[in-house]
Amino acid sequence: MSTPELIVEKGSESDSVVMVDHTDINSVESEDANIPSEPHAMQVISIGTEEDQYAFTFHEKKLNAIMSKIPPGWKVSVVSVVGAFRTGKSFLLTWFLRYLSHISATTATGEAVTDDDGKPWYEQINSLGNDAFHWAGGADRHTTGIWMWSQPHFINRKLPNGEMESLAVLLVDSQGMFDNETTMSLTASIFGMSTLLSSYQIYNVEKRIQEDNLQQLALFSEYARLAVEADQVHQENVKPFQKIEFLVRDWQNFEDEDDYEQMEKEMVEYFEKVIADRDAKDLQETREQISSCFESASCYAFCHPGKNVTKKTYTGDVTQIDETFVKLLDRYCKRVFSFENLQPKSIQGRHVTAIELGSYIKAYAEMFASGASFPEASTMLEATSHANNINAVNMAIGQYKDTMNRIAGPKCSNYIRAEELKEDHRMLLAKSLQFFDNMATFGSKQSIQGARKTVVDQINDEFDVYQSLNVGRNPLAGLETYIIPLSVAFISFMFRFIADYTCSPYSHVCRKSSEFFSHVYAVVLCFMLIVGMTKAQQIKELVQRVKSVVQMMNEGPSKKKKAD
Repeated sequence: MSTPELIVEKGSESDSVVMVDHTDINSVESEDANIPSEPHAMQVISIGTEEDQYAFTFHEKKLNAIMSKIPPGWKVSVVSVVGAFRTGKSFLLTWFLRYLSHISATTATGEAVTDDDGKPWYEQINSLGNDAFHWAGGADRHTTGIWMWSQPHFINRKLPNGEMESLAVLLVDSQGMFDNETTMSLTASIFGMSTLLSSYQIYNVEKRIQEDNLQQLALFSEYARLAVEADQVHQENVKPFQKIEFLVRDWQNFEDEDDYEQMEKEMVEYFEKVIADRDAKDLQETREQISSCFESASCYAFCHPGKNVTKKTYTGDVTQIDETFVKLLDRYCKRVFSFENLQPKSIQGRHVTAIELGSYIKAYAEMFASGASFPEASTMLEATSHANNINAVNMAIGQYKDTMNRIAGPKCSNYIRAEELKEDHRMLLAKSLQFFDNMATFGSKQSIQGARKTVVDQINDEFDVYQSLNVGRNPLAGLETYIIPLSVAFISFMFRFIADYTCSPYSHVCRKSSEFFSHVYAVVLCFMLIVGMTKAQQIKELVQRVKSVVQMMNEGPSKKKKAD
């Protein structure tokens, strides 16, 4: 069975996946000055000690620094590796990084990615080094907590309908399990946290898939059932988790290690036997629970990499790795990052963006903030629904503001009639609430209604701001400030003119009246002159408003004539 591979765009219609150059995105500075700008592994969740019950600490600034590099609206695929300590999880992720960074050209025929000299990508690497995910030979643990590569890999995928989809790929490493320092409760929590945030989870196991490996997956069965049952009215047949793949290391049962097609066929046959129905009730229930939790489950196997690789003194020399292992690794990299397998992260049946994923990770990490005891299913569902409501609120309000900014935002210059603006507001509010209702589909009715009220209240507050901005652009606004004094001056001038024209020059009353009106309009004109000198900008705006009024008055008859 040939494995599909990552295809880099060269202008061919057959190209499916494209690596995207985001030099400008790579240069985004972190919020934390202590975070290096070079790509590196960042610990987004650290784990405490026995004294604080192994409480999880979420490093929000570090996660935000990673997510800020992903363009707004892009979907995210999260590839993570879990498993027992010292089984090569970090080593595998380092190979993933080398594979992604060395992709330059390929064809749709299944050939290895090559350079100009015709060498496969893996032959271009002399040494793995130790500047990616930290790994080392020996018996000691080297990874604690949960780590994420600081630089997302940007990919454009060609969908079956011919459209291109933008996708950011994140690589995640997690603390090894089943060592003499990790409790079973902490093991379950680490495994659970990795499963919650992954779209493609690789479960590293040694030599074979054992029953306790399957039982680890079944830990989430209660949450899975509860989540599906709570949402089955809105989303039928939605499974809470996506892809799980057992990666069997040091597999010793290949019949022919020169025939890679046959080796992969044997992997499929082996996994079918592992997950086949069982007569024993508990074994059968475990398999049924896995099936209800994950959209798909599969298996892949590696031979032993060679005895030199497992030594503590091994420094990453690729020439010391078994050739069969490297070729299987090449095929596996293409498999993981293929069009079929590289799917966006989905929660409750909906693909999420980087900002949304950050909210979910924060909510999940907070479940373990007081200690890494495995949370109740209801607690996990509550955390998921809470994060989902927050995202629904933010996206609904963002949708409203995006449109209103184009209609009456700070950069707009045209005045809109008050009733017309209110009608736009009512229409956009209805659309935002419809968007919210379509997204906030699970969790308690009380929490959903509270979040919905937040949308209404915040949008109404935003509308008050847009109204104020619009009033400031009204060409008639503030005219009374100038019209009243000018009217007084004009009336005074007219009364003086009448008095001078009609009264006798010998009349004392007429002379006093004329002088009074003269003083009035003189004072008013002086006042207007002073105002004009100190408020030249407002006067300029006033002239523009008057022009706008005249233009509006002229447009009225013109439109009427056109209508006739």
